[in-house]
Formats: sequence, structure tokens, C-alpha cells
Amino acid sequence: MAGLFSLLRCQPYCLIPALQSNWLIAHVVTCFIGYAAFAVACGFGAIYLLKNKKKATAGTMLSQLPSLRILDEIIHKTLIFGFMWLTAGIVTGAVWANSAWGTYWSWDPKETWSLITWFIYAAALHARFTRGWGGHRIAWFAIGGFCSVMFTYYGVNYLLSGLHSYG
Repeated sequence: MAGLFSLLRCQPYCLIPALQSNWLIAHVVTCFIGYAAFAVACGFGAIYLLKNKKKATAGTMLSQLPSLRILDEIIHKTLIFGFMWLTAGIVTGAVWANSAWGTYWSWDPKETWSLITWFIYAAALHARFTRGWGGHRIAWFAIGGFCSVMFTYYGVNYLLSGLHSYG
């Protein structure tokens, strides 16, 4: 019982000094907004592929969804939104790392996988802007990119060791 009371008195300042930073809040919030946008893009990508594969006849649930062109635009705009937030998350993480450990980048597994995820989405947006990719290609990128997000968030934390490992 005494341990519970000491935990309740412990407030946020029981964190190690590196975690007692406003940069932590900025970093986590920006990354989570980016991750949420990528989750939405993944969902719309799956809907796009499902609607594209099965012909929507009148009266079915698929016929109630937006057209493929509109779904493609939603995926594209959501990817841009998420990409901007993920970029902000990586930048705020780098600034925070520099203030906490004296280096902007240390090639920690989480940092490396967040960079891989960033490159996946950068490639998707680049292909869209330069090659005009859309439709099923971007839908697959949205799904594959979100798989990378999930590994960055869960896989790295529990399977690899580093500064971001909590498992």
C-alpha cells in the first residue's frame, strides 16, 4: 500500500530529466497526428481497393460510398496532411534529442524506422506528383505505408532495443 501512495505523490517530475521537456509533448502530438492521418488514408485505401474490385450495384453499401475519383483525392490529401505532421514529428524529435542528448540523430531503431516510413510516404507523394500515380497504386502505398507506421510504433518498441524501447 505504501508503494501506491508514493506513486500517487510522484507526479510527472518522476520522469528522467530527458523526458521532462515540452519538446516531448510537441514530438508525440505531431507524430500521433501524422499516424492518425495515415490510418485514415489506409482505411480509404482499403475502401478504394474493395470498391474497385467489386462492382457496386445500386442498393449495395459500396454504391453509397464516394466515387473512386473522390476516394483517390481523399487518400492523396490525407497522405499530404499526414506527411507534413510526420515531418514535424521527426523535426521536433530531433530538436528534443539534441537538447536531451546533444545530438540530433543517433540512428536509434525508432529513428531509422521513422525515416523509412517517411521515405515510403515521400515516394508515394513523389510518384503522384511526377508520374501521376493514383488509384490503386496510391491505395496500396497508403496500406503499405501504414504497415510501416505500425512497425515503427509497435514493432520497434517491443522487438528492437534502443532509446525508444519500452517492452
